[in-house]
Amino acid sequence: MSDSITVVIDNPHLLGTVCGPNDDNIVEISTLLSTPVRTRGNKIVLESDDDEARFLFRSLLDQLAEIAKNEEVVTSARVRAIFSALESGQDRHIQVFRENTVVIPGSGRRIYPRSQAQAAYIRQMSTHDLIFSVGPAGTGKTYLAIAQALAEIFLKKKRKIILTRPVVETGESLGFLPGDLTQKLAPYLRPLYDAIEDLLESDQLERIRNSNQLEVAPLAYMRGRSLKNCYIVLDEAQNTTLEQMKMFLTRLGEGSRAVVTGDMTQVDLPSGRKSGLCEAVQVLGSVNEVAITEFTSSDVVRHPLVKKIIDAYENSN
Repeated sequence: MSDSITVVIDNPHLLGTVCGPNDDNIVEISTLLSTPVRTRGNKIVLESDDDEARFLFRSLLDQLAEIAKNEEVVTSARVRAIFSALESGQDRHIQVFRENTVVIPGSGRRIYPRSQAQAAYIRQMSTHDLIFSVGPAGTGKTYLAIAQALAEIFLKKKRKIILTRPVVETGESLGFLPGDLTQKLAPYLRPLYDAIEDLLESDQLERIRNSNQLEVAPLAYMRGRSLKNCYIVLDEAQNTTLEQMKMFLTRLGEGSRAVVTGDMTQVDLPSGRKSGLCEAVQVLGSVNEVAITEFTSSDVVRHPLVKKIIDAYENSN
């Protein structure tokens, strides 16, 4: 029979926060350690004689308890992020995760980074006026940018959020799609609305819409405008042409901040057309005022299977 290691948490509130709803976090810890973890009253027990597993178990629960003491939420995603840092010997970076958070005033939402790259990205969005965020899907590029934009609006640091995407027709022309122009464009812009709706309560969303503090529009609508004191997010930027990217970057007005996100492996432009994102990262990489965050599959924060899918595709090439 294997030895056991027990962690005791006497405070019922802390215990509930650490374990999560229906002991979801305990299930997650069991999966990560590939070893059964059980709760017995105020005790959390690991049945293992593996020294590394025992160390990770103790260290992980210490970190989760500390988070819970600060009235912070412990989700399965945070369990995975902290476990990954401990497993790779980067436990000194866990505090960095907690220091670089996005707080949306009035909503009670605190968005925590789940990797070193995400922590650096959040920090850059607070210190630079132009940020490029490149990497595979599921790494939080757009979600974190929109969260930061909302935080700055509610703190009255910016007067307006502008979320935009290039419209790239893949297979069907917009002219043949049903509905008016708004209905034709809706599928392209839906992912941006999804992120906003996940981050805000319905009354908050209604408030910024009614006060004209939120605009979601195709990239073509940016031409000829000068965007002052705005927080602008250009999503799916790998599908901008060279001309579109230059047009967008020169819209940046006084007091504005722009975040440009994209995945250079998913360019949908016609064959022979170079991506504006690829060129911009190359051309502007040496400009001190421009920040560039590069994500990899290790930063994927969607379903754990997404990381494996990305790795499999990369390894097949």
